[in-house]
This record gives sequence, structure tokens and C-alpha cells, in this order.
Amino acid sequence: MVDSIQTLFATIALGAVKIVFSAIAAICIIYSGILFLTASGDTGKLKTARAALLWGIVGIVVGFFAYFAVAFFGNLLN
Repeated sequence: MVDSIQTLFATIALGAVKIVFSAIAAICIIYSGILFLTASGDTGKLKTARAALLWGIVGIVVGFFAYFAVAFFGNLLN
């Protein structure tokens, strides 16, 4: 019984992290798009928008690797 409860909580926690992470990633991409649209050709603002997009994508990649690493090692240990 305890093992199934632990598995249930782990599944819920990973699902919640995935949902929150996806929402943050979407907000980051939308924010970067808004920065691009409001730059009006200003090179400084475009540089800021590119940096925001780059770091948003880096965050998405790191988050996916972290999620899959936790899932992989969780399955490996069970």
C-alpha cells in the first residue's frame, strides 16, 4: 500500500512540475515575442529580445533534460 501511495505522489509531482514548467516556458516565449514586436528596429531592444528568447530556449532544454533524467533514474531504481 505504501509503495502505491509513493508512486501516486511521484506521478502527481512530476505531472505538476511538467504543467508549471510548460506554462513558464510559454510565458517566456510570449514575453520574448512582445519584446521583438515592441523593439521598433532599435538594436539594443532587439539584442535584449534575442537574449530573452535564447535564455528561454536554454531553460526549456534544461528543464526537459532534468525531467527526463528524473523519470529515467526513477524507473531505473524501481
